[in-house]
Amino acid sequence: MESAHGIIPASLRARLAQSGRFPKAADAARQTLLAGRPQFRARLNLSIDEHGDLVAELTDAPNRTISDANGTETLPGAVVRNEDDPPVDDASVNEAFDGLGATFEMLLAAFQRNSLDSAGIGLDATVHYGTDYDNAFWDGERMVFGDGDGEVFQGFTRSISVIGHELGHGVIQHTANLEYQGQPGALNESMADVLGALTEQFALGQTADAATWLIGAGIFTDEVQGQALRSMIEPGTAYDDDELGKDPQPAHMSDFVQTTEDNGGVHINSGIPNRAFALTARALGGNAWERAGTVWYRALTGGLSQAATFRAFADATVEAAEREYGEEVTAAVRDAWTTVGVLDAEGARRAG
Repeated sequence: MESAHGIIPASLRARLAQSGRFPKAADAARQTLLAGRPQFRARLNLSIDEHGDLVAELTDAPNRTISDANGTETLPGAVVRNEDDPPVDDASVNEAFDGLGATFEMLLAAFQRNSLDSAGIGLDATVHYGTDYDNAFWDGERMVFGDGDGEVFQGFTRSISVIGHELGHGVIQHTANLEYQGQPGALNESMADVLGALTEQFALGQTADAATWLIGAGIFTDEVQGQALRSMIEPGTAYDDDELGKDPQPAHMSDFVQTTEDNGGVHINSGIPNRAFALTARALGGNAWERAGTVWYRALTGGLSQAATFRAFADATVEAAEREYGEEVTAAVRDAWTTVGVLDAEGARRAG
């Protein structure tokens, strides 16, 4: 790590980095400013201010590493692309690289969060995991992508919302660390869906009204009667296929699924809080990663219990809205949770 007692002060190097008279020294100064940071990466942004002066600013930057399992289930696999490498001939590698970057950019722009741990942790992913492997997952340290079987599922790297979702589990792990069972587990899945949807919308520049609110669009083959894994705005409508059945997600607490499968229905019952978020974002309008996203993020990072129920999380979002924005946003949040049956008109607890 760079010594704090360097003979050339950082202020002088920053000034030199802007020099037009000494182009070679300016380049060297910029490289020096970027050097000596093993824990995190930074990027140098150059702009012209209102006085016509060159402004140099260091900002956080992603540090991505993509590996290839080459059809095995051995992690991490062989490194095939690092942060400073150009695109390669493998589409899955490039899609994973871009998706990790899109998630990083959304977290930084929307929540001023520097990577998953807010301290610049590297973003690692492995592609081509297993043979015909029908999943993508976060293993606590990295993203892992299967290639799909080619009949029902195709490559999982092609969906930015899937990548944002799985990396979202990393954010949750470093914040509330919600238990992966029952209602806390469904909240875990829902918050990951929120971050996945926000990543896709941010990357595409979509407003809440223009967004599809689909999670996993593009990973089904054309043989499947369905558009995605889940619909946040209309849970239960993402697919309806003769072989796969109908999307089982409920949209209201009256239809909450009691089951011992899927860790108590974490992927099923997440439809209820998913709809609450999508309704809030649409009611507020504009970009979902701004007011609605900030409220959900503040609830997640504001001391939420690992065992939080839907009601506890709903209360946390209402409190966050009150602190951050006032009555207009608070009313939209409260109305959304009331619509899905988690709160009643007075915010009282409902059955379930």
